[in-house]
Amino acid sequence: MAEVNPFRAVRYDEARTGPIGRLVAPPYDVISAEERLGYLERSPYNVARLIVPESPDDAADTWREWRRDGVLVGEQQPAFWWLREEYEGPDGARHKREGFFGLVHLEPYDRGVVRPHERTYEAAKRSQLALLRAVRANLSPIMLLYDDPQQRPRQALAPLAEGDPLFEVSDGGATTRLWRITDPEALAETQAALTDRQLVIADGHHRYETALRFADEDPAPEAHDVMAVFANTDGEGLIIFPTHRVVRELPELNGRFRVTPLSGGPQEALATLGEIDHEHPAFLLYRGGEAALIEAPGDRELDTVVLEQLGIGDPRYTPRADEAVALVDSGEAEAAFLLRPPTIEQVREVAQAGRTMPQKSTYFYPKLLSGLLFHEL
Repeated sequence: MAEVNPFRAVRYDEARTGPIGRLVAPPYDVISAEERLGYLERSPYNVARLIVPESPDDAADTWREWRRDGVLVGEQQPAFWWLREEYEGPDGARHKREGFFGLVHLEPYDRGVVRPHERTYEAAKRSQLALLRAVRANLSPIMLLYDDPQQRPRQALAPLAEGDPLFEVSDGGATTRLWRITDPEALAETQAALTDRQLVIADGHHRYETALRFADEDPAPEAHDVMAVFANTDGEGLIIFPTHRVVRELPELNGRFRVTPLSGGPQEALATLGEIDHEHPAFLLYRGGEAALIEAPGDRELDTVVLEQLGIGDPRYTPRADEAVALVDSGEAEAAFLLRPPTIEQVREVAQAGRTMPQKSTYFYPKLLSGLLFHEL
């Protein structure tokens, strides 16, 4: 059974720090060294000082200083926090996604309560564990998916997310709003709705597994929960986008594949790809200004699994097809593999079967902002 709880969040005090828009950042794993400097220049209180610090000890010193000086303040009441995001996706269209912040009790994967869908890497978990040990706080939320056609959490929480939000951030074509929900009946209904649900990690696998390791070595009750945003796969605007691969050297395609040259440009080819049934793997190969549809009839593997089996080496990843095409056209790469996203059903099937997808098989966009809320251990 999933144990989901409201919590007394730690958050920025805008009266002390200035607008929240200067304080937030995307998760640590998508911030380049150059981007990190840009976030640090936005404000002396930007969350990048915590999530991509010079060292874990520096982050711990910063956390203690900000808590002491009132830069970060603790809430007095446990709450769920309704999140509403409006954004332009990699597809160029406008979308809206909703969900809520809360805590989930940490459960090993073998219990079947929380399931992964992607692989993790030891180096990333080691660095995150060192940071968690030093700061003793969840600095960024993970994203958990649940399936509830009745939308009970939404019906309990969303009607209370009215009026001015606690936080509102507009950045890069996206607007994020956050409301505090403390109504006891709404909290209880949300908890009850999720007790019999399986939760699938959409984003934050490394942070979840790091939290599991930390809980094994720390007896504090707070160390056995982790901060998450819960998103319903039914009715809350959840969309999976693909992550395309760009390669400097094209591997040989064997007789396993059916290759169909396509006329028209890359966008027309992507439209054709989108019409192919997910019953067998399919993706596009773009090189020399031309696109071809690559299919593996009779195969039941995921598109990214088959692509990985080609041995494409160390690809460059991008969620934007136009960027992948431009890299090939400029001569920086020999070819691009343009992908379709897996379906929610495929992600759920992989998780329930106890399997994992290759890295960057899914792209849940936009990445959840770090710095809206914190969970102190």
